[in-house]
Amino acid sequence: MATAQFGRVITAMITPFTEDGAVDYESAVALAKHLVAHGSEGLLVGGTTGEGATMTAEEKLKLYTLIVDAVGKRAKGKKVPVMGNIGTISTADTIAFGNKAKETGIDCALMIVPFYVKPNQEGMYQHFTAVAKGVDLPLVLYNVPGRTGVSIQPETIKRIVDECPNVVGIKDATGSWDQVTKEKALLPEDFMIYSGDDAFTLPVLLAGGVGIISVSAHVIGDDMLAMVDAFEKGDLEKARELHLKMYEINKGMFFTASPTPVKTATNLVGQPGGHFRLPMVEPTEAEKAKVRQMLENYGGLL
Repeated sequence: MATAQFGRVITAMITPFTEDGAVDYESAVALAKHLVAHGSEGLLVGGTTGEGATMTAEEKLKLYTLIVDAVGKRAKGKKVPVMGNIGTISTADTIAFGNKAKETGIDCALMIVPFYVKPNQEGMYQHFTAVAKGVDLPLVLYNVPGRTGVSIQPETIKRIVDECPNVVGIKDATGSWDQVTKEKALLPEDFMIYSGDDAFTLPVLLAGGVGIISVSAHVIGDDMLAMVDAFEKGDLEKARELHLKMYEINKGMFFTASPTPVKTATNLVGQPGGHFRLPMVEPTEAEKAKVRQMLENYGGLL
């Protein structure tokens, strides 16, 4: 099994906003420290769950710098790897932003399959190899066809990795056993496959993956890490029990547009989830009640 270079449980952090839509940097730092104390071995900042698509480049760069200072390589306390999202639909913009993001001190960068433009496999290959050659950072691919409309195939990933040694892993949110198995069969042993779907983490580990880039870890991070620990120690019964225990929350975090459920859950458990930024909106009373019920069902969260 590959080594989880950037942690086995990486939380895809939400971004707290103030009521008027400004980034609440102070709350983001407080939340990052809480996550690191509760199961997060790494943090992904400015991604989908962090509403990164609604943030300016300057906001993301400031946020990356502050999180690195708070819990990353420049932190005074516990240090964890910090992954910054650099992906855009433009190859040139991704390279330009990636080089600025490197200056913030992030340990690695996430780059999504270009959304909206829906490139074919050759387009994905050329996009990612250009970024990898233009940005001197370890890079993690992000395959989330539910948001991009297209999926990068394992054979294309192999072409990229064969040419670009700094492409070191993938966040696989396909939820496909076949996809993950082909990735493991085709790619180098040290290539890191992270589940991008909380409920699919245990199957990914069974296929040879290294962990999870998680949404649910905002509220159940200790149990998520315990499941990965149990699996690595060969205690499959405990890993299965934790998988089943977490299943309702892991699935429920996506019952409506993410990050609505997880940000609501974070606020309900007393952590600084903050507000949303348009086009994301506050949860309805029914949505809030559904999230509260999930937390109550889990036990010990409320």
